Amino acid sequence: MKHRFAYIAALLALSSGAVYAQDTAMSFFVTSVNPGKGGDLGGLAGADAYCNTLATAAGSTGKTWKAYLSTDAENAKDRIGSGPWYNAKGEKIADDVASLHSDKNNLTKQTALSEKGAVINGRGDTPNRHDMLTGSKADGTAAPETCGNWTMGGEDGVAIVGHSDRTGLNDSAEAKSWNSSHPTRGGCTVKAFNGTGGDGLFYCFASN
Repeated sequence: MKHRFAYIAALLALSSGAVYAQDTAMSFFVTSVNPGKGGDLGGLAGADAYCNTLATAAGSTGKTWKAYLSTDAENAKDRIGSGPWYNAKGEKIADDVASLHSDKNNLTKQTALSEKGAVINGRGDTPNRHDMLTGSKADGTAAPETCGNWTMGGEDGVAIVGHSDRTGLNDSAEAKSWNSSHPTRGGCTVKAFNGTGGDGLFYCFASN
């Protein structure tokens, strides 16, 4: 009887562990390439759809993906769910929205991976691709510069970007910011983004 109770207890423990085991499957990535129209991402809906397309192509299932982008009607931080989030290698990026927007996050060049698990070129690499489109302030709320709410891909407009490698021209907070480093210049084309160290890439988070 004693062994039977021990066996049942072991089964219950295994069952409980299965229920509460942390899901470390990919729930965060950097887009490996711009959709093709620079800052014209088709608005938030188009950017979200692109995140989902890339995630599906990479083998991710059962998740709803949202682009970390702000507009004049919506804040990036309010779009991405509650966390936690993990990259393609199962490394935790942040526990929740508050830690993501604090010094407690684990966003670095080595962890801000694409949906394919690749490191994104940063400062010192050729070409530098570390500028991530966000249109956001450091706290994840909307900044005025969003390439026309992500509908402009021409020579007009500007967007706020962050540095995925947390590295810039100096040691300022802006240079090290993953989501709010500086505005682009010269328009919202991919060529314009190239000029400041970017390629029109952006962050995608699973919201569920």
